[in-house]
Amino acid sequence: MIHQDKEVKNIKNKPKPSCCCSHDEPVHSENDGHNHGHDHEHNAEGSLFQLFLPSIISFVLLLIGIGFDNYFPQSWFTGIVRIVWYVVAYLPVGFPVMKEAYESIVKGDVFSEFFLMSIATIGAFAIGEYPEGVAVMLFYTIGETFQGMAVSRAKSNIKSLLDSRPDEVNVLENNATVKVKAKDVQIGAIVQLKAGEKLALDGELVSDSASFNTAALTGESKPDTKKKGETVLAGMINGNTIAVVKVTTAYNDSKLSKILELVQNATTKKAPAELFIRKFAKIYTPIVVYLAIAICLVPMLFVDHYVFSDWLYRALVFLVISCPCALVISIPLGYFGGIGAASKNGILFKGSNFLDSISTIQNVVVDKTGTMTEGVFKVQEVFIKPEFDKEEILKLVNALESRSTHPVATAIHNHVGKIDPSVELKEIEEISGHGLKAIFNGKELYVGNFKLLDKFNIPYDIDPSSIVYTTIAIAYDGKFAGYLTIADEIKEDAKETVSKLKSLGVKLTMLSGDKTNVVQFVAEKLGITKAFGDLLPEDKVHKVNEIKAQNETIAFVGDGVNDAPVIALSTVGIAMGGLGSDAAIETADVVIQDDKPSKIAMAINIGKQTKKIVWQNITLAFVVKAFVLILGAGGLATMWEAVFADVGVALLAILNAVRIQKMRF
Repeated sequence: MIHQDKEVKNIKNKPKPSCCCSHDEPVHSENDGHNHGHDHEHNAEGSLFQLFLPSIISFVLLLIGIGFDNYFPQSWFTGIVRIVWYVVAYLPVGFPVMKEAYESIVKGDVFSEFFLMSIATIGAFAIGEYPEGVAVMLFYTIGETFQGMAVSRAKSNIKSLLDSRPDEVNVLENNATVKVKAKDVQIGAIVQLKAGEKLALDGELVSDSASFNTAALTGESKPDTKKKGETVLAGMINGNTIAVVKVTTAYNDSKLSKILELVQNATTKKAPAELFIRKFAKIYTPIVVYLAIAICLVPMLFVDHYVFSDWLYRALVFLVISCPCALVISIPLGYFGGIGAASKNGILFKGSNFLDSISTIQNVVVDKTGTMTEGVFKVQEVFIKPEFDKEEILKLVNALESRSTHPVATAIHNHVGKIDPSVELKEIEEISGHGLKAIFNGKELYVGNFKLLDKFNIPYDIDPSSIVYTTIAIAYDGKFAGYLTIADEIKEDAKETVSKLKSLGVKLTMLSGDKTNVVQFVAEKLGITKAFGDLLPEDKVHKVNEIKAQNETIAFVGDGVNDAPVIALSTVGIAMGGLGSDAAIETADVVIQDDKPSKIAMAINIGKQTKKIVWQNITLAFVVKAFVLILGAGGLATMWEAVFADVGVALLAILNAVRIQKMRF
């Protein structure tokens, strides 16, 4: 195919072939992460004219030639003059294709579409069908150019969703701002953002507070207010006040860089349909060439009044029809569109293969904390037995939980306050699925769930199942010291998520390490019928294996780190909160950046719509081509029908493929 692997602004006079190669490449950023949209606007008109100039020249010469042949006969327009005229009309569009055919042959790829079109059009010239030879190559080139623009647009849309960081930033030095290239800014530098400016690097907010538009990262334009000390990320747009940020990450290591790399590389992981078509084309094209030869030569053995030129014409029509353009380009374009549509909504797919996989999901298995609930805990009740010093116990618990990144630890820290530096804990140990253990003043301290106390045979005199909230048990010096209750809020769109998944025919199962009664309480509120609590990581694996044993495809939604074994087992692993977790981006197949569970249903829907469009294109191409191939072999189709079967079907497939970028999910 002849289309461009760059944006329209960078297309030169000579079209770049890519049907056989360039769409295999990742969507690399041609501006190295900088935003030069104004250049595109300035040059678009001129670039489009340059792009279509060869076709315009051929089209004008073809029309004049047809006029001289049929409507305004000229005595001089005969013989060698007529042939030269059509050759001149042919060369602007034919020469690039023949050159690509030659280069493909040199590389060992004889049966490329360039070769097919070259044979077909040169053959038309050989039997005196000059206008048709020019017309076939002209419309082929125009069609391929439009296809190239569509692919380029799909790729640039994916890039523009994320990679729009400024070239320079204002660094504060000696109470003055200095413009510095973003990639040269050092960690620890202080950057000043004016109202409406976009942050180029990850950092920590130094100002007391600031409001940011996070659309480039999450697909949500709703302002997100950050307070002093909170993390702000490259790609966020500052609100209406000046903000000061301390840089914490190098330019190339920023969250946005990692997300951009993820989306760029997504195009290299092909869906089964893409892989099938690619293999099919390699087998299909040589077969078609041999069939065309047979159509031309075999009839001489059976037909009484065999005319070589007539059968050669049928063979050439057959070749034009057989060109696999519509399949080879419209299918990748459909997946580009799906990845782009998902990215626009803050959903990152690591490959088109996961778009295919997610469309077949039958059971979504979700973690509770941070997925269906906010993951922002608050201490509700503190119960410390009278024989213990309440203040002393809370100091110890706070110090031990500071070693954990779990939201529960944050809630305890927010409740108790600063960590007492005089508390020196030794032999700190995390017991997976249970909690933490340490030694203080020679005495053992346990903080976790009641299973932790059971594990170490520490008796307690309360019934944990009677407490609805998440409960943190405390034991010190071999005795039960008390507990804390912590509550988490259900996300506002969690109930909507359950409803949408059910409407898609998807089952929902909730798994959690939290107490069973807490999990059941949340599940009941959301309308989830299957929910299991008090699960260790290995218990979650067991539950997922039970679901898989029923031959169901599974998407597991969690944080992408603690649930890695379950993600590995699932058909598709989905990480919630990719905006805040590097590990989630590395682990999962799909990353939902804004923590909204409703995006789970959206991701499945995008996968279903993408797959639907891809198979519509496959069916359209095969049915039309098969029908016209039969007509061509029987002598009932001309070159004009052949052009429709090739270029026309390809354009229809492309128009269908780009629909997904306009859909609302």
